[in-house]
Amino acid sequence: MKRLLTLPLILLLAVGAARSVPAQAAPAGLRGDMIAQFDDAATKLVQLAEAIPQDKYTWRPGTGVRSVSEVLMHVAGGNYFILTFAGVKAPAGATDAGEGSVTDRAQVIARLKQSCDHVRAALRAASEADLDKPATMFGRATTVRNVYLTIVTHAHEHLGQMIAYARTNGVVPPWSMATR
Repeated sequence: MKRLLTLPLILLLAVGAARSVPAQAAPAGLRGDMIAQFDDAATKLVQLAEAIPQDKYTWRPGTGVRSVSEVLMHVAGGNYFILTFAGVKAPAGATDAGEGSVTDRAQVIARLKQSCDHVRAALRAASEADLDKPATMFGRATTVRNVYLTIVTHAHEHLGQMIAYARTNGVVPPWSMATR
């Protein structure tokens, strides 16, 4: 009996350890906290995007509501657009496709991943002092800090939306399968 319980425990610990090792150590302070929060949402968004089958990418919960691919492309486009308020330019061609123009699962996932990497790189490149710099976002005076906080909350907002979309379509979020 002890052996039967030992192997699953070892596997669980190994998986947990692998998930907790970031690709690159996050900086300390607020930037590190923002990167960790963004990574949580971004990783789960990508996992959902990969778990949802291609035939559900055009599914939408009703008329006038974004489809699966449109939500994911909205997040990708938002990652580039919101960063411009902090003075971070999007890579050439990164925002050339609108939300409804890309519905191929592989392309959507690739664009989502690229945009998330862009946010991570921008956050890592910013200094703590940069966060206090003034910025104008949607016509209002703010700080670079708030621009990054907006990206983090935007990712979490649409993660919640995508969880609802996935579950409505019978897709269980991959990270919650271990707890079932």
